[in-house]
Amino acid sequence: MSSFGKRLLETFRQKGQLCVGIDPSTEQLNSWGLPISTEGAKSFSSSMLDAAQGKVGIVKFQVGFFEQFGPEGFSVLSQLLVDAKSRELVVIADAKRGDIGSTMSGYARAWLSGEAAFVCDALTVSPYLGPDSLAETATLALENNRGLFVLAATSNPEATALQSSIRHGRTVANSVLDFAGSYSSAGLGSIGVVVGATVNAADLGLYFESSLNFPVLVPGFGAQGAALSKARSLLSGYADTAICNVSRLVAGASLEGLDSRVLKAKAELEVGLRA
Repeated sequence: MSSFGKRLLETFRQKGQLCVGIDPSTEQLNSWGLPISTEGAKSFSSSMLDAAQGKVGIVKFQVGFFEQFGPEGFSVLSQLLVDAKSRELVVIADAKRGDIGSTMSGYARAWLSGEAAFVCDALTVSPYLGPDSLAETATLALENNRGLFVLAATSNPEATALQSSIRHGRTVANSVLDFAGSYSSAGLGSIGVVVGATVNAADLGLYFESSLNFPVLVPGFGAQGAALSKARSLLSGYADTAICNVSRLVAGASLEGLDSRVLKAKAELEVGLRA
């Protein structure tokens, strides 16, 4: 199996850069008229996978919306991850794990090892116990041709004070980008970062004047305010390595019209990346 970065580039070439977020929140399940249960989460998620298959190449599961249902929720998530991989989708698990020592090793084995309990191509992780606390996790991911997305510049306002803090002349957000970049060489790296589409990069000391050589997972399109049709102007130098995530924008208020919403989002992003 090729590296996560290489698989991602091939997915961009074949299916584009849109990622469909699968977020069975209580609000979303209510909107679709589904029960607030594992059965509802499974029904919603399966419909989202049906709509994504053949149209886009990447999906992202928000782990918290399965964890809310306890062990049964994790069981359903495990089944859905396998289903998504069988559909030849690139699968990102949005779990935001972050710890130190043997605890982080446990998380890493669960998601990134050859014997992982949960099947995914990449995992979101938090660096706020220090980016170097993720070094062993990054190594395990690379050894198993998987990837990481490290939180760098998130769109929630509470994060700005921390992520814009300066240490040794660089912001915290910039140090996270340095960490990801240290694992990249030729081609697209497999250790990427998360940067919100609505973030003012300059406020966090981030200046993207040239293309990055690692992937960037970009939430914030659609319901959070960023327009897919303006993707290139919003994303600046990393537009060509960005994974543009949408969830509520395509999930909508009901199952009806789901396929059309996915196709519309994909078309809008294609226009936005050409602009």
